[in-house]
Amino acid sequence: MHKFRISQIIRQPNDNITIAFDDPTKEFPPYLAGQFLTLAFDFNGRQVRRSYSFSSSPEVDEPISITVKRVDNGEISRLLHHRTAVGDTIEVLAAQGLLAYTPEDSVPKTLFLFAAGVGVTPLFSILKTALVAEPDTKVVLVYSNSSPEKTLFLDELRSWQAKYPDRLHIEWIFSNSKHLLTARLNREYIIRLIQQYRDADKQTAIYLCGPVFYMDLCRFTLLGMGFPDETIHRETFFFPEEEADEDEREEEEQDTSTYQVILKFQGENYDLLVPYNKTILDVGLAQKIKLPYSCKSGMCSTCISQVHAGSVRMSYNEVLTDREVDNGRCLICTSHPLENGSVIEVL
Repeated sequence: MHKFRISQIIRQPNDNITIAFDDPTKEFPPYLAGQFLTLAFDFNGRQVRRSYSFSSSPEVDEPISITVKRVDNGEISRLLHHRTAVGDTIEVLAAQGLLAYTPEDSVPKTLFLFAAGVGVTPLFSILKTALVAEPDTKVVLVYSNSSPEKTLFLDELRSWQAKYPDRLHIEWIFSNSKHLLTARLNREYIIRLIQQYRDADKQTAIYLCGPVFYMDLCRFTLLGMGFPDETIHRETFFFPEEEADEDEREEEEQDTSTYQVILKFQGENYDLLVPYNKTILDVGLAQKIKLPYSCKSGMCSTCISQVHAGSVRMSYNEVLTDREVDNGRCLICTSHPLENGSVIEVL
C-alpha cells in the first residue's frame, strides 16, 4: 500500500470528478498510460477496493489523476464525490491493468481509440502519451456521448486537437444529433472510419473502452475486417458498485461440492477448501491472505493466476483471451475449482 494526498478535485460533466494527487514518493512504481489505480478503504474492519483509470499521462508534466463517475448506489463513488476533500490521504496500490500503453517513438503508427462515455478516461491518457512521446503517430479518437454538454474532457480534447491538428482527429458522436446516420456508432460507421484514416504504410493499433455491448460491436466489426484479436486491446468500463453484493448473488451451480485447492502466493502454499458458492479469492481473503484484487467481477486484470494442476471454471471473464484460458490462466475472483488437488499460482 502507498498513501496519496489529494491536491485538487475538479468537477466534470455528467457526474464525474477528476482527483489529482501530490507527487508520489519514490517507492511508488511508475505507471503507464491506460492503467488504473486501485483505492483501498476500511469500513469497520472491512476493506473495500475500487479501481479507477488514470486520466493523466506519465509523459505529460501534470499531476497523477484519476476520474471517477458518481454511481447512485455506490458507497465508494459517493464517498469520493461528497465526503472527500483536498488534503485527504487515500491508500492506493501500485498501478495495474492490461490496457497499458508503452510508447515507441521509432514505430510510426495509426492509433485508433474507440470510447463511450467515461470509458474515454484511460484512452485520454493514451492519446496524450502517443501525441507527446511518438512524433510519427497519428491518433484517431472515436468518442460516443449523449450530447456535448455531457461529454467528459470536451474542452481538454479540443485543446489537444488544436495543438496537434495534423496528428489528431476526433470523431465526435452524439446520440442527440439530428444526423441519424452518425448519431450512434454502428458497423458501417466503424468500417468507414478505419478505411478513411488507416495508413497502409504504418502499423495500426486499436484500443477500446466502453460498456460490454459497445465493446462487442467494435471488436466483432474489427475481427470481420481482418484485424487479429490480439491486436485489439480493450477494457470494459464498469461500475463495480452496481454488481450485486457477494452475499446476495444467486448461484446456479449444478456441482455443489467443496474442493481442496493449493494456492501458491508470494512463495507460500496455502491449503484451501473452496465450497461451490465461493470463489477462490473469497476463501483466500477469508483466511486473511493478502491477495491482489480490485473489481471482484472478472473485468480487470488484478488477480490473474495460473492453473498448474487440476481445473477451474470462471463464472465471468472479460479480460483473458481464449488462448490464455486454454493455457491455464484464470481470474481467481470468479474462479471455482472443479476437482480436488487443483494448484493455482497467483501471478
